[in-house]
Amino acid sequence: MVFGLGIDTGGTYTDAVLMDVSGGRVVAKAKALTTRDDLSAGIANAVGGMRIELPCDIGMVSLSSTLATNSIVEGKGCSVGLISIGREFDRSIPVDMYACVSGGHTLSGAEAEPLDEQHLRDSILSMRDRVDGIAITSYLSVRNPDHENRARAAAGKLTDIPTVCGHELSSSLGFNERAVTSVMNARLIPVIRELMDSVKKVMEDRGISAPLMVMRGDGSIMSEEVAAERPIETILSGPAASLVGAKALTGRENAIVMDMGGTTTDIGILRNGRPRLEKEGAIIGGRRTRVMAVEVSTSGIGGDSRIVVNGGKFVLTPMRAMPLCIAAGRWPQIIKRIKAAADAPGRNTPESLDISRAVQDIEFFVKIKEPKDGSITETDRKFLDIISGEPFSVSEAADILGIHPYMINIPKLEKQGMIQRIGLTPTDILHADGSYREFNPEPSVCGADYACGRMEMARDEFLTMAKAEVVDRISEELLKKLFLEETGSSSLDEVSMDLIRKSMSGRDGLDYGCRITLNKPIVGIGAPVSAYFPAMAKKFGAELLLPVHSEVGNAVGAVTGSIIETMEALIKPAAGDTNEDPKCTVFSVLGKTDFETLTEALAYVKEEGGLFVYEKAVRAGADHVRVSADVKHKKYELGTGYGAGSVLLETNVKITAAGKPKQFAVAIENGEDEYGRRKS
Repeated sequence: MVFGLGIDTGGTYTDAVLMDVSGGRVVAKAKALTTRDDLSAGIANAVGGMRIELPCDIGMVSLSSTLATNSIVEGKGCSVGLISIGREFDRSIPVDMYACVSGGHTLSGAEAEPLDEQHLRDSILSMRDRVDGIAITSYLSVRNPDHENRARAAAGKLTDIPTVCGHELSSSLGFNERAVTSVMNARLIPVIRELMDSVKKVMEDRGISAPLMVMRGDGSIMSEEVAAERPIETILSGPAASLVGAKALTGRENAIVMDMGGTTTDIGILRNGRPRLEKEGAIIGGRRTRVMAVEVSTSGIGGDSRIVVNGGKFVLTPMRAMPLCIAAGRWPQIIKRIKAAADAPGRNTPESLDISRAVQDIEFFVKIKEPKDGSITETDRKFLDIISGEPFSVSEAADILGIHPYMINIPKLEKQGMIQRIGLTPTDILHADGSYREFNPEPSVCGADYACGRMEMARDEFLTMAKAEVVDRISEELLKKLFLEETGSSSLDEVSMDLIRKSMSGRDGLDYGCRITLNKPIVGIGAPVSAYFPAMAKKFGAELLLPVHSEVGNAVGAVTGSIIETMEALIKPAAGDTNEDPKCTVFSVLGKTDFETLTEALAYVKEEGGLFVYEKAVRAGADHVRVSADVKHKKYELGTGYGAGSVLLETNVKITAAGKPKQFAVAIENGEDEYGRRKS
């Protein structure tokens, strides 16, 4: 047998799964809360939660995580210096130090301006002791990477700071997008190293000596060495793992995959067994990158979404809160205070007030980070002192301070990551009605009683309504995703929303009704899916697949992925050469090279490009690597009459190397498919 250990570190939970790869079965699994202040603790709890003695022949440990994505969105990471060559950066992402140096190339790969070696040297020296990473981006380096390579060589001689070049991360045009990608990559290096070190600490404590692999955002996996150099490629790693895990658990090649976690619900599409990728590059934190990653739609509806009841209205918000049932396990003293709030007469917040400032007496706050000097008011600082040891509600803290609750700036403290909100969530709704029981349900029941009392509803009626609201919201997000897939547009007008509402409710209007059916099955991944997804699938007459191990589907995806490396090359014919086999120039990560014929150019790309991606795949940990080339010619047709024919405009070549991790390649060769199942 060959075993693999998969770990997924999410925003709320860390999952672990032990798989017998040679038999394609899950041997053991467990979930634990993610411990953000010490990731290794949550990972150790998940691995230990499997309650088995780990086998000595674990061939690989593979990791997926939302950590990189969350770090970018939250602005975390190390200090970075950016050196742009040949063009000013538009400052669309903040950098700690910046220098613009003369140089760069043209679309033809010719030098637009000589590289200013002295200015480059001075810029590197100015950054040497003041940043943790250096990003280098040169104008049109995808046509000729010479200036970026020379700049990196200079940085290597003058510093020992990790340095990354834009052309190594993307072969697509877009100077500013490559600069953003390079800066994000440099900033993430210590974040990903901390995560991998946390996993390796647990591996060492457990006596596991297997290699560590990391899932990319495109659904493939890479070695820890590659991940340490290119951590930007781990963005959307978690959603990618759910798509790969969905295929592994169901065997379906085409499906809608919905992963409902604590913080978000991610929706992606499997087409012909592969996740659909975002061709223009993933958008993270509102910024376009040049990183190939799965195309997913993410909504802020998950098990930890904050529920607000105010003025008799129920609101499900994308804001994250720690569920009452989870918080009570850590701070049992809040249970009595939740019950007291449920029994007391309620107070309503003015409906004109922003919902983020609505005060609910069953919501508590605890300090998780020290403020920066001068960043908050004295009142907010005193509030942080009160909640530094245990959670308090805003009303409780305001009474202690002798002030009005609205004098405490909760939205600002929350946005800056200084406090953790505790409150009523969909996870509590499931605990209160008994459909999901992992923690103590008593605080969840009390929280539900507080809410239904303010809506003047019976508890059962309130819980049914709350679950239906969650179903409607995720159903709406599903339709938005499918409309985008079908039309290429995410713009919804009032007519579109009316059709969505009629389809979800099943109720006709005055003159017409609407029913939307799906022609692909829905695969549910995540712990709470059985509570919500059957009702959602019924709305659309869709087949619903809830695999046995769906609650750890991401961890399954992490350990069943393949190693894939690619390289793209552009071949342009010489200007005015209309021969069938014209003179050509090749532009690629290998550099700019001229050839006398297209035949020679293609042979070069396949030979040298194939060797390049093969070596990258081997370095990433692959064995039994297969290399393939996809060649697409773009031609201008001259017509069908006299002188008819075509002229080559350009040729695009994509070279791909794919293989399984070395430890698993033997199992594959011994008659098993790519997921370790026996071939028929």
